[in-house]
Amino acid sequence: MRVFITGGTGLIGSAVVRELLGHGHAVTALARSEQSADAVRSAGAEPVRGALADVDVVREAAGRADGVIHLAFRNDFSSAEALAAGITEEAGAVRAIGEALVGTDRPFVVCSGTPAVPGRSATETDPLVIEGPVAARGRSVMAALDLAHQGVRVSAVRLPRTVHNHGTGGFAGLLTNLARESGVAGYPGDGQQRWPAVHAADAAALFRLALESAPAGSTWHAVADEGVAVRDIAAVIGRRLGLPVRELPADGYGPLGPVFAADQPASSAMTREGLGWNPTHPSLLDDLENIER
Repeated sequence: MRVFITGGTGLIGSAVVRELLGHGHAVTALARSEQSADAVRSAGAEPVRGALADVDVVREAAGRADGVIHLAFRNDFSSAEALAAGITEEAGAVRAIGEALVGTDRPFVVCSGTPAVPGRSATETDPLVIEGPVAARGRSVMAALDLAHQGVRVSAVRLPRTVHNHGTGGFAGLLTNLARESGVAGYPGDGQQRWPAVHAADAAALFRLALESAPAGSTWHAVADEGVAVRDIAAVIGRRLGLPVRELPADGYGPLGPVFAADQPASSAMTREGLGWNPTHPSLLDDLENIER
C-alpha cells in the first residue's frame, strides 16, 4: 500500500514510518522544511513539501495515496490562543483529506486522545470529550469518523497522555521539560491522578493494524499502561534530574492545567482483542529511567 502520512518526522510519526516500511508499505510524508524532507528521505520514505495549513497540498497527496494516516499537530501549548490555532489548523487538514477520500473505500486513520471517564478507566466505546480546552479536537475526529458513511474506511486511534520513547514524549516529557526549567519536579494536585501511556513503537504497530484492517467507523486505544500515578512519574523525573519533587498549583501549567490534574486512566482490552495488538516495549516508568541530566 502507498501510504501518505502527516506528522511523519515526529516522535510518533517517525515510529509509524519505520513500522510501515518494515511491513512492506511505501510511504510519502508531509515535510514542512528541507530538514524535515531530508529526515523523511533518510528514513526511506518520499517527502511531500508543505505544511499542515497547506490544505491543497494535503488534499492532493491524500488523493494519490492508497491510505492515509494523520498525526501532525502544532504542539504549541504556550497559551489558549496558540492551542486553539493549532486545533483549527488540524481540522482544516482533516477535512481536506476526507474530501480527497470520499467514495474511494480507502483507509484513513485519524488520531485523538483517550477520554477521561469519572470513576473508571475509559474504553473504546466511550465518547470523546466535547467540552474544555481540547474539545474541538474531539469534534474534528467525530466529523472524520462520519466519513464512514461516505465511502471512506476511516478509523480513529486514541493516544494516551504520554507516548514515550527513550524517556521523552507526551505529558511526562512536558513535566520533564518544566522540571529542567523550574528546578522542581512538580505535579498538579495530590499526584494520585493517573495517566495512561504507551511506547511509540507499540503505538506505531497499532496505527499499521488500523490502516490494514480496521472496519470503517471504528475506534481503538493505543494504551499499554492503563494508568500511572503522576506523582510516581514526577518521582522518577526528580531522581533522574537530581531535583526536589513536590506538588505545584495546576494553574501553573497553562491551558493544560485542568487536563494535567484530571484522573484519566484508559483501557485497551477491546483493541487487543479486536486487532490482535500486543504492546511489547518498555513501560513508562521503565522508559523514564533513560532521562539524562
